[in-house]
Formats: sequence, C-alpha cells, structure tokens
Amino acid sequence: MTTETVDAVVVGAGHNGLVAANILADAGWDVLVLEATDVPGGAVRSAELAAPGYLSDLCSAFFPFGAASPVLRELELGEHGLRWTHAPDVAAHLLPDGRAAVLNRDPRRTAASLDEFAPGDGERWLRLYERWLRISDPLMDAILRPFPPIRPSLRLLRRESVADLLRLARRFLASARALGEEVFDGEGAKVLVSGMALHTNLAPTDAASGAFGWLLCMVGQQYGFPVPVGGAQRITDALLDRLRARGGEVRCGATVDRVIVGGGRALGAGCGDGRLFRARRAVLCDVPAPALYGHLVAAGHLPRRLLADLRGFQWDYATLKVDWALSKPVPWTTEAVAGAGTVHLGVDVEGLGLYAGELEANRRPRAPFLLVGQMTTADPTRSPAGTESLWSYTHLPHRRRWSTDEIDDHVDRIEAVFQRHAPGFSDVVVGRRVTGPDELEEENPSLQGGAVNGGSAAVYQQLFFRPIVGLGRADTPVDRLYLASASAHPGGGVHGGPGANAARAALARWRPILGDLYRATVQRVQRSIYT
Repeated sequence: MTTETVDAVVVGAGHNGLVAANILADAGWDVLVLEATDVPGGAVRSAELAAPGYLSDLCSAFFPFGAASPVLRELELGEHGLRWTHAPDVAAHLLPDGRAAVLNRDPRRTAASLDEFAPGDGERWLRLYERWLRISDPLMDAILRPFPPIRPSLRLLRRESVADLLRLARRFLASARALGEEVFDGEGAKVLVSGMALHTNLAPTDAASGAFGWLLCMVGQQYGFPVPVGGAQRITDALLDRLRARGGEVRCGATVDRVIVGGGRALGAGCGDGRLFRARRAVLCDVPAPALYGHLVAAGHLPRRLLADLRGFQWDYATLKVDWALSKPVPWTTEAVAGAGTVHLGVDVEGLGLYAGELEANRRPRAPFLLVGQMTTADPTRSPAGTESLWSYTHLPHRRRWSTDEIDDHVDRIEAVFQRHAPGFSDVVVGRRVTGPDELEEENPSLQGGAVNGGSAAVYQQLFFRPIVGLGRADTPVDRLYLASASAHPGGGVHGGPGANAARAALARWRPILGDLYRATVQRVQRSIYT
C-alpha cells in the first residue's frame, strides 16, 4: 500500500480540526484531514432526529462564543454560506414559582426584567455591561489566543487601570453564587449568572464559576445566542467549503490508530486498515487528550511524568439530550419564556447547588436542571410553520455505561419538569429522540462518556493546567505534534480557539530561523516540567 505525503495531517474533522486545517491552508500548506466517522463536523452537525421535517442539532446548538470569537470572524464564513439568526429573547431562567429572568439583546429590556426581582438590579446590570464593552475585544482575544496572551493583556492595560484589572481577576476566581450575592439583590440576576455557569460542569459554588457565568451573560448581552440558519451543520459546511476552496481535503471513514513518531518527531499517521499518511511539517490532533497520549502516541515516545500527570485528567459531566418534535409551541404557563431561544428550567439558585452537589456525589439528580433550546423560535426553518423543534439536555455523573432503565427513568424526570411548567406538553409531542451519554460517544468518539467539553472546566484544569500541567499551548513533547481539541486551552465551546492555536504553533515551528528558536525554547521548558 502506498504512502500519501502532505504538509500537514489533521486527525479529526470536528470544528477545531477544520479551523486548524483552514489556517494552515491559508498559509499555503497542503492539508489532509482524516475523520474516523462517515461525516465531518464532530459535535457541530444537524439531522432530522425526532420526526421528519423537524431539524435538530446533534450536539452544539446555540453559539454565543461563535459570534464573539475573533478566530471565526477572521475566517469570514459568511462568504461560504453561514448566516446567523436570533430568537426574540436570548435566554430566560424560569423559576419554580413561575417568575422568569429574561436576557434580551436590548440591555434596557434585560434591566427591566431584573428590576422586577429587585429595584436597582437593572441599573447594576447596565453598569456591568458598560464595563464589559470597554474590555470585551481584548478580553476575548486574551481568552482565545495562545497562552500567555501578552498582546491582549497589554491592550487591556491601556483600557483599564491595574487596580481595575485586579478586581477583574478577582471576579474570574469567584464562584457564581458569590458573584451574584456581591453584585445583585434579587434572585433573577443571581439565578441568571449561576445558570449560565452550569453550561460548563461548574457548580455555582465552585471557584471561577463566576467567570463563566458572567462571561456568558455578557457575551449573550452583546452578541446574543445566535444559531445558523438551517442548523449547526451550516458552520461545518462553511468550514468545509472554505477549506476545499483553498485546496484542502477531508477524508471520512479514515480511522487513525497511531501517530507515527521517529527521532522524537511526528512523521505522519497510520490507519487501522493499513493506510499511511506522511506529514512533512506537522500532525495536528483534534481528539481528547487521553486519546492522543493514551492511544495514538506510543507510551515510549512520551515522558513518564506526562503519563503520570494524565491520570489526574478530569472529564466534564456526562450529557443526556432529548429532542422533541412538537405540533405547536411549548404551552408555557409563563408567557415571558416563550420568545427565548435558550431556557433554563427546573430549579432556583438553591436548587442549582443541590443539583451540582448530587452530580459531584455521582448520583443522578432528583430535580434536574434543564437547558432547553426552542430552535424554531430561533430559526423558523427548523420545522413547519406553527410547530417547534425542541431539545433539552441535562447532566449526569461521568461514567462509562448507563442502563436503558436509568436513562428512561431520567427522561421521565425531565418530561415531568416540562409538564409542571407547560401543562399539556405531552399532548403536543409528535416525535422524540433520546440520546444518552453512550449514544453521544457512539456518534462522536471524542465525546467520551457523553462529555461534551473535552474535559472539566474546573480552575485546576484551565490555562497552563489544561489538559495537564504544561505550557497551556498546543505544543506536545513530540516535535511537530499538536493538540488541537477542546482538551487544550482555551477549552470547550464552538469558537475555534484550540484549533487556531494548534495551527499557529505549527506555523511558528517553521518560521525561518525563529522556528528553531521557538522549538528549542518549548523543548527546554517542557523538559523542566516533565523530567
């Protein structure tokens, strides 16, 4: 069997792999993307799951970070067919007593909703947002660009005093619950921040959960939670179209089972069927860190200290997702949530803490917190007029296998929450598809155990601790091999950061003169960490 040769082999055609391939192709590299499944896109795909004519997103559905990401903006995917659309309201958190805190792209409407819970909270929100607007561009650059973010940090220093940046750093370390109590008086704003934090696997009481809650609230206020017209698949389609226009290729059904290493360098990739692919310059892997270091690269090519550290890698919670086809919109008893694309449902601030506590204790939560997507409300192309394509997901403890009885019982709990807040919900269901953690992994091997964020977002597994103690960069101890998945900094979410950072690291390695200096510096620091 012949060996094909290209400049770069990208393992995995998730959105990060496709972002990396596009950036390398922009630089004139000959790029081949190898995807194990039959279709590209990873967690960013769409299909008719619940019933014919009802389009569902297989995993990722709303894209606040996609809209805010400088990485995706620079790719100009609009020129390749990507169009964004919005629900009338960004998000709403429906409390058990029927009150709702509503986030709208008009800050004044958000403020008015929060003032219903506590007069003055609206003004506090507006002040928070005004400060966000001053720092949002350099802050998003600092979050998504390679670590350490020197240039974005200098831009932040030009806009904010050192004292104010110290206060910002404190906010990033605070828990969502502490941040809510410190800034707001009413439950509406507090539950909005804490609910947003649980888009990750962080409990409202966890350190740094306030950063995620605050960040999602502010990004949602500025950019909304947009969806692609025609489904999440359109993001993948645009990335594929852009890549092919630049000569890149994606090959599906190509299951890479090893990265070929020789002389301390990545030389290419091999498939289980015997196909070999030589990489002149780089191998980039859009796979979870345990798959790269525990399977694709033979242990003899890796420092023993790295393999020991990998034992401490923590996955995020498992995910259980249900898609419904509804004959009409959800019959909410609280009209305020009817126009929200994203709905937080089931519990209040105290309930969020109990839910997270049960997950930490490896128990299925008795009162699940639900994230709900009203997709036709956000994009009328998703189902026939007057109907709704709806989904909801909730978290479960991370483990390898779930029984059918356990999943069925938890789906009953989910639907009971809908029945409480939308009596008659079951009467409008015309189709349903349940996707448990095991099925998520079957559809996309990178979603191991139903974990969708590439690893825990806890503070001990961020920055230079992601995925393990290191540089917080895409470089690995194997020369010309780069980690390009959500397991790498800056982590989960559809923003393209890990893929872009891996591509930039690969390009830096091949700069005349400076490339050798770059690699020597990386090797020296890694040697000090892993020896």
